[in-house]
Amino acid sequence: MRLSVDGFASLLLSRKTLFATAGIGAVALVALGAFTWKNGAGPVAPAASEVIRPARVAKIDFRPHMHSLLLAGTVVPRIETTLGFRVAGKVTFRAVDVGATVKPGQLIARIDPADYQLAVDNARAALASAEADYARAKADLDRYQALRGSAAFMTQTLDSRQSVSSTSYARVEQAKAQLATAENNLAYTELHADAPGVITAVQAEVGQVLAQGQGMVKLARTDELEILVGVPEHRLKIVRDASQVSFELWSDAGHLFRAKLRELSPSADPLTRTYAARFSIVEPPSFIGIGMTASLTLSRPDPAPLAEVRLSAIFQQGTQPAVWVVDKSGTVSLHPVTISRWRDETALISSGVQDGDVVATAGVHKLEPGQKVKPLTGAP
Repeated sequence: MRLSVDGFASLLLSRKTLFATAGIGAVALVALGAFTWKNGAGPVAPAASEVIRPARVAKIDFRPHMHSLLLAGTVVPRIETTLGFRVAGKVTFRAVDVGATVKPGQLIARIDPADYQLAVDNARAALASAEADYARAKADLDRYQALRGSAAFMTQTLDSRQSVSSTSYARVEQAKAQLATAENNLAYTELHADAPGVITAVQAEVGQVLAQGQGMVKLARTDELEILVGVPEHRLKIVRDASQVSFELWSDAGHLFRAKLRELSPSADPLTRTYAARFSIVEPPSFIGIGMTASLTLSRPDPAPLAEVRLSAIFQQGTQPAVWVVDKSGTVSLHPVTISRWRDETALISSGVQDGDVVATAGVHKLEPGQKVKPLTGAP
């Protein structure tokens, strides 16, 4: 089929018009896209919802606390004496060894009593002689006094016989004292324990000649025991100000007994550089023994109430410790605090937070100021 000139021209005109319209539309879309990009408009992404982390929290509670100090000590006797003979002599018998438990009056050792027995016999003979002289002088005086009023009575002779009688009586008293001394010396040849205790050292053996007062054994008295501890110099104030003192024996852990400070050394030991402190045992257990190891706990009240928090609640901001405080809306904020004392698992806060504040106790290094959290109470 053949088209006429006019039909072909009409067809060509309609195609040009279509292409022009399409071109104008494309230009318009490009212009609209450029305008939209320029003005920051474009496809709007859906807004992301705010993430609220769960956080374990605890409430701040300021209350009185006790400052405690734990020291290791040893059970020692308050009195440890060296026992020796009060007279000189040769040791002939020893009844105890180191570690022996003795009772009051128990025989410990004996020295040769022969010489002291002779001294007793001599003193008794001297007393008998003095008593005989006194009896004769007294009889002479009585007989002469019976002559009073006769021609044979003379006052001068009476005075002389009275003097002889008095002198004889004084010699009797002197002989009695000498006999008592000799008997005492004889008794001193036996060494007896003067208190209950334990023999901690033997300083002389059988056959040895001892001087008067020389030590024979050492006796640690068990009627009054103490706990001896070495106190570092930076802990002296706690020891002096302690209001409560208790101890437990390592051989019986878990059972506490009361004690009190009796003596604190004014100078430090030159080797250990610690101060010796002795604590009297107020309630001694029945099984306590010299040399046992004891744990001594000293406590004194803190001057102001403190708040105790877990160590996991402390956020270290440089050199300043801080805590995250959670307000009523669940928003956290960082508060610097002052730590009064560190413990094994907790810290005691003296300032920086208020009584009743809620603080985060876990995951504190993942929190940021202004972040919202969902509080969870209770132990983790």
